[in-house]
Amino acid sequence: MSPFLEIGSNAGHSSYMLCNQYGAEGFALDISEDSLRYGIALREKWNLTKSPVLVAGDALHLPFKDGSLRMVVAFQMLSQFMDIESVFLEVKRVLQPGGIFVFAEEPMRRLLTARLYRCPYYDTMKPWERVLSDWGLLGFLVKDVIGAHQEESFGIKQNHRMYLSDWHQLIVKHFAEQRYRLFVPERGWAERWVKKLAAYSNRERSEWRAARLMGGTLAAICKKAGEAPAAVEGRAFETLFRCPDCGADLRRVEAEALRCVSCNYEAPLREGVYNLLPSQDKRELYPGDRNDILDFSLAGHEKHLGHGWYDVEGVYGNKYRWIGARASAWLENVKGGEQRLRLRGFAPEPIFQASPRPVVEVFVNGLPLKAWPLDRNGLFALEVNLPAAPRYELEIRVSPVWKAPNDARDLSVNFGMLRLIPIEG
Repeated sequence: MSPFLEIGSNAGHSSYMLCNQYGAEGFALDISEDSLRYGIALREKWNLTKSPVLVAGDALHLPFKDGSLRMVVAFQMLSQFMDIESVFLEVKRVLQPGGIFVFAEEPMRRLLTARLYRCPYYDTMKPWERVLSDWGLLGFLVKDVIGAHQEESFGIKQNHRMYLSDWHQLIVKHFAEQRYRLFVPERGWAERWVKKLAAYSNRERSEWRAARLMGGTLAAICKKAGEAPAAVEGRAFETLFRCPDCGADLRRVEAEALRCVSCNYEAPLREGVYNLLPSQDKRELYPGDRNDILDFSLAGHEKHLGHGWYDVEGVYGNKYRWIGARASAWLENVKGGEQRLRLRGFAPEPIFQASPRPVVEVFVNGLPLKAWPLDRNGLFALEVNLPAAPRYELEIRVSPVWKAPNDARDLSVNFGMLRLIPIEG
């Protein structure tokens, strides 16, 4: 399995397993540096001895040479791309002849549904939705995968257009051999009976028909055409990389940094992670301490805060601050032009016990801008256009407030990020 690459690895749980349980060597790649560093903390907590090379990168622009890897794995990440074939093309490019692509837990669209509306996860469902879910009837009513709309409201795009036949056509187009494992839902008596009837309706007792009718998730092992070359022992990991900007070789230099032999691209090793995103993406996604972004995971964000914020809580990839009824902050218009404000946060269940529809209201430079009623507990992302100004003094007001047991604070919601986004014409 060496060298392997896990794309969309998050903290890299699967990569650490491949290294420590199976003795493989390879790379864990995710677009989030913070998530990869969380993997380092987990490795130390679990007393693991081996680690993959941690790379912040983009699955659509993998920083690896053609034919450099023996295996690529991906779990629950392909459906977050609107053009899934583009990921397949990159995976096929970096795989050696005879290389293996393993992916799992990808959603299959179901035929047997009325597509009436979109439904959130079970813990945020309304009581009647939970009853239908327990009976196995809810899946026959909803438009797509349960929870997809909830994730999209937080800014996570989801691609649930792929039927089982679409997945099969895509796989056979790019890979010479394939094997599948289908996981068809069995929530409640309704889905169990439909699944049994679909299986008994064909001679092979296959779940293929049930998966077409009811959807579910797909796991696949796909083999690239050709014969695998002999394994090369002791090869330095940087020889497998290519420059994200110009495609030339990368060399390891002082302090373990990676430097392109052709252009000026350089990737230092920061807290165990190499950031190998293209330069333009790196500047946008990792701007550092910039005055148009208030990111609670970054040191120094306190300078943006006014009144009403409690201490930072959370772990890697999920740092946040609670507020009560009011809190203030400021952001500067660094890029100029019209801006859009994005608030990313979380509404807990107790606030809905205090009021059926809590309200988040934003004032900008002393004037009311917009009020959002919240319909369900969980993650939210709120966006609104701003009037042109060099600086924005923000006040966030939330009602009602609630109290946690053994906690004297007045609480409402918490926030993980406030930022400005230029409005594109």
